[in-house]
Amino acid sequence: MAAITQDRNTPFKEGVLIRVAVAANAKIFAGTLVCASATGFATPGATAITLAYLGMADEFADNTGGADGAITVGIRRNRAFKWANDAGDPVTQASVGRPCFVLDNQTVSKTNGTNTRSQAGTVVGVDADGVWVI
Repeated sequence: MAAITQDRNTPFKEGVLIRVAVAANAKIFAGTLVCASATGFATPGATAITLAYLGMADEFADNTGGADGAITVGIRRNRAFKWANDAGDPVTQASVGRPCFVLDNQTVSKTNGTNTRSQAGTVVGVDADGVWVI
């Protein structure tokens, strides 16, 4: 396809609340960290190198016994969410503006755990009770 030389009416949709097809046998709890699997299906955050951070589950989704994509889940994005801080590899104030990494469906870590964790997002704040990630 060649570049165009006139205005284009480009379709768009807001990206704050999106719906994503859920991975087979996945159970996603409302308010938890959600990732896309290597095949693009929503899955709970976990220690793995094949995940892409999506945001926070806006609702509960239970695809237990279901095939990939049998249901969808609402995921809230483009907001800073407060996740738990990994006590064993804590995110610190020095991490602000830098990436953090997914440990589980509610926790982020400072490092990639020797290449065992996927990137969660960018740290925008650190409180005594959690890490703000966008």
